[in-house]
Amino acid sequence: MRSCSHLSAAAVAAVSTTGGGSSAGARRAFHALSIFTSTTPVRPSPLFTKTRRLSSATTTASAATTTTTTVEADPSLVRHSLLLERLRARHLKDAASKPVQGRPPREEMGTAAAAVAVSGFGDLGLTEEAMGALEEMGIGRPTEIQCLGIPAVLEGKSVVLGSHTGSGKTLAYLLPLVQLMRRDEALYGMLMKPRRPRAVVLCPTRELCEQVFHVAKSVSHHARFRSIMISGGGRLRPQEDSLNAPVDMVVGTPGRVLQHIEEGNLVYGDIKYLVLDEADTMFDRGFGPDLRKFLGPLKNRASKPDDRGFQTVLVTATMTKAVQKLIDEEFKGITHLRTSTMNKKVASARHDFIKLSGSENKLESLLQVLEPSLAKGNRVMVFCNTLNSSRAVDHFLSENEISTVNYHGEVPAEERVENLKKFKSDVGDCPTLVCTDLAARGLDLDVDHVIMFDFPLNSIDYLHRTGRTARMGAKGKVTSLVARKDALLAARIEEAIGKNESLESVSIIDVKRDAIKAGRTDQKGKTATLVKSTNQKTTHGRKSAQTSGRKTPATKSGKAMQLNKTRKSVVGVKPFRSSTSGPKRESLNGKKSVDRKYSGSKPTKSNSSVSKSSKSKLSVVGFRGRCSSSTREPLKSR
Repeated sequence: MRSCSHLSAAAVAAVSTTGGGSSAGARRAFHALSIFTSTTPVRPSPLFTKTRRLSSATTTASAATTTTTTVEADPSLVRHSLLLERLRARHLKDAASKPVQGRPPREEMGTAAAAVAVSGFGDLGLTEEAMGALEEMGIGRPTEIQCLGIPAVLEGKSVVLGSHTGSGKTLAYLLPLVQLMRRDEALYGMLMKPRRPRAVVLCPTRELCEQVFHVAKSVSHHARFRSIMISGGGRLRPQEDSLNAPVDMVVGTPGRVLQHIEEGNLVYGDIKYLVLDEADTMFDRGFGPDLRKFLGPLKNRASKPDDRGFQTVLVTATMTKAVQKLIDEEFKGITHLRTSTMNKKVASARHDFIKLSGSENKLESLLQVLEPSLAKGNRVMVFCNTLNSSRAVDHFLSENEISTVNYHGEVPAEERVENLKKFKSDVGDCPTLVCTDLAARGLDLDVDHVIMFDFPLNSIDYLHRTGRTARMGAKGKVTSLVARKDALLAARIEEAIGKNESLESVSIIDVKRDAIKAGRTDQKGKTATLVKSTNQKTTHGRKSAQTSGRKTPATKSGKAMQLNKTRKSVVGVKPFRSSTSGPKRESLNGKKSVDRKYSGSKPTKSNSSVSKSSKSKLSVVGFRGRCSSSTREPLKSR
């Protein structure tokens, strides 16, 4: 109460110093008073905090130097400021809790407004230990996915965190998990035990495991917990020794974790938190059986009445409808948290598409794009679709005296790690990283320029490749060499990028299917137009014949001639199919056959004329690829 009385006196003094005619000064002074006199607790924003301190300092100084004068405050101004502050607090509360309309309840979309409403990590409910780790890493402001994910994980929800690459998803789940483990120690007395981790993080590749492990080690300097890494490509004995010591968190690949479980080096009993990093890759690239094998015992344990269950966090940068369906079936009732940039281009990256006609040398085109970028000192990645293409690019650049390092499936795991260290190193000239899509997911690299020597086969791979640059708001550039076979897919992606639309599930197969459908529609339209014009010409000829007083021949031969003309006009659009023509049956059955109508009789003059007409028709059909080579020979002889 004493502090409130001092503040009210300072507010009255501020009114007196600003003058009775200045309503703006009074509104600012009594705004601070309204915060303490309101019945509902409201957290002031940093802007109002700074204003309140400044006004109190100035009023104290003025009170020391000048005589105090009593000025009665206008009650309407106080009520007005109270109303504005309550409306602002209610608006922020509703914006944070109200789901976006048009989405199912289980899927909540993050907005930029929610990220703006949070001024720092302290507003997300993190402890001083986590704040100290963030300060040591030089991170001061949370990203959009961190504003959404950290409170949800702290509440104990099983969630899917979806955001573009380089948006800070690793910290979005590591910080709250560490805090939850510390809380379990205080509430349930859970401590570190050998071979019994409380948290398991599964990653698809060894490189992503190392990246997550390094972040966990940085956080553990302040949060005091122990994490180890067990991934494929390493020896089993050192990993077994690490598991024999007390451990809190295990980071590893699914296959190696299952191997240690089968050998008794790791026990399910205390696992309470499970993270699947790059979940779309895990479910889409053949890890499904290993994941289900790992999840089976956990679900059986959670079904017991005396078990507290386990919390699941799935992390992904892209999400197709098929993968989302698998996740919803495997994890019932899981909540989807997505940012506004999900499945979209990175805003701070520039995308260029260089269309090749096919006459130029593609490797020379790559060199023309690469050399200016290297001259600026940029760190460059070159993506290829296949191992052979990657080897060809590496050989060509080495011949042109450009230093390179490789990263693909044929490179041993230890050599891949060394190549990444050379690429990240700031000592000497940075080599160019020539790689396949193995380097497109999960690697936290500081890349200035991404060049796609081979255009990807779908939009999801395009997003993952471009995610290697322009990370955490930095600038970046993406250049794609587009061959003629990739022109349709590149045009679709370029159009979506220009409109800032989602690039979800756009593949070269879908684009080609749409093009074929469009071509069929055009062909049907042309056929209908041609048949319609033919019918109109026939009708017009009959009318002109009747007008001139001549009768149309009604004999059978006249009708046959007219039918023959109509077939000749349509034969260019739809091939004429004859069930009685001898040469066509020869091409289909591979045996010689004779028309039944003329078999057993010598060819007369009339028969030879019919034979000639049938040969002329078949030659047209044969030109469209529907008869054997024997029917083309009469055309050459003519």
